[in-house]
Amino acid sequence: MKEAVKSTRRAYGEALAELGELKEEVVVLDADLSKSTYTNIFAKKFPHRFFNMGISECKMISCAAGLATTGKIPFASTFAIFAAGRAWEMVRLSVGYTNLNVKIAASHAGISVGEDGPTHHCAEDIALMRVIPNMTVIVPADATETRKAVFASAEWRGPVYLRLGRPDIPILFDDKYEFKIGKANVIKEGKDVSIFACGLMVWQALQAIELLEKEGIDAELINVSTIKPLDEETILNSLRKTGCAVSAEEHNIIGGLGSAIAELMGERFPAPLERVGVKDRFAESGPWKELLIKYNLSPQDIKEAVIRAIKRKEERK
Repeated sequence: MKEAVKSTRRAYGEALAELGELKEEVVVLDADLSKSTYTNIFAKKFPHRFFNMGISECKMISCAAGLATTGKIPFASTFAIFAAGRAWEMVRLSVGYTNLNVKIAASHAGISVGEDGPTHHCAEDIALMRVIPNMTVIVPADATETRKAVFASAEWRGPVYLRLGRPDIPILFDDKYEFKIGKANVIKEGKDVSIFACGLMVWQALQAIELLEKEGIDAELINVSTIKPLDEETILNSLRKTGCAVSAEEHNIIGGLGSAIAELMGERFPAPLERVGVKDRFAESGPWKELLIKYNLSPQDIKEAVIRAIKRKEERK
């Protein structure tokens, strides 16, 4: 049977249209990329609640903030490089500082944008959004979690940054999967090492676990889909059991999930940590699966990081 796949950006567009039927206060803004962000699905169903702001991301964020002051629930969409980069000042002042109920859904995040190249890759957005006070940061692992995150974001009071990807990736969860903002999910229990992953790296980590099992290593996998607020309890409980960790993210290792885990471990549970992510560099243009391999985001890279973490743990005994 062929594996079911869907991009998180498409799942976002479909969920928005579904949400629009349930909540009349939901409005959608886009910066002339609605075919790519799939907000065009919402636009066809609710044309009077959709606003194409043109290639003007700063204006889009400011207008979304204004709509939020009237009781609307605005979802503002564009590519991550523009939402988190070009419009960062407006996100900080018009949304974060005012603590307005704006949902920023940024697609084409990470290096899996592929052939669009380094001008459109965005491996810095988690860091940029995580540092803004009042901002909630969510990185869904698949289409199912994306849909649930969209609905949860609409109920969440305050700013939300929802990070979405371009490529079709496997659907990992069924409709029974429970998503809650601020809650990490243990996907697989284990005793030797804790793997904390987000986004498409959850899929990569699942493949890495299969490789590790062949070598007798029992890894625990936790989907940390909410980067902020971080589920400290679940993370620390896992660390107390395994004694070492690996973080895996499609993001710069500086400022993202790995940094959030390291900060928590430094304060609460010092232990060996290996970070899998983009090693503080820009990625070149190319097929997205090849880029994941070249920039050390493959299942093999996660496996090797796990082995290093376990070795460091054993050396401490």
